[in-house]
Amino acid sequence: MKNYTITVNGVAYDVVVEEKGAGAVAAAPAAAAPAAAPAPAAAPKAAAPAAAGAVAVKASVPGKVLKVEASVGQAVKSGDSIIILEAMKMEIPVVAPQDGTVAGINVSVGQAVESGDLLASLN
Repeated sequence: MKNYTITVNGVAYDVVVEEKGAGAVAAAPAAAAPAAAPAPAAAPKAAAPAAAGAVAVKASVPGKVLKVEASVGQAVKSGDSIIILEAMKMEIPVVAPQDGTVAGINVSVGQAVESGDLLASLN
């Protein structure tokens, strides 16, 4: 028998492999619960020049900024559209997660963004 640690989607599993005859192998989990694996560290992004607010508004999909609908200092309600992204030939509104005031816009029209990128911040 051989013990292995296999990581799948950031979760480590301890596995015991038992050899059966010539070339046949059977695998069984060593423990019922997966072992905790350290999460991969994300590369730090450069700080944006715009002011930072308490609430981050991030991109939910990768795409291109089609339109910026809010401006710094503008009061917004939960659900108000702040930025429109274009992804897969669709317009996807990025909305305010809560009531507040726009503290900063971190993107410009035409800019490519990735999922999770900071687009704006609210106070």
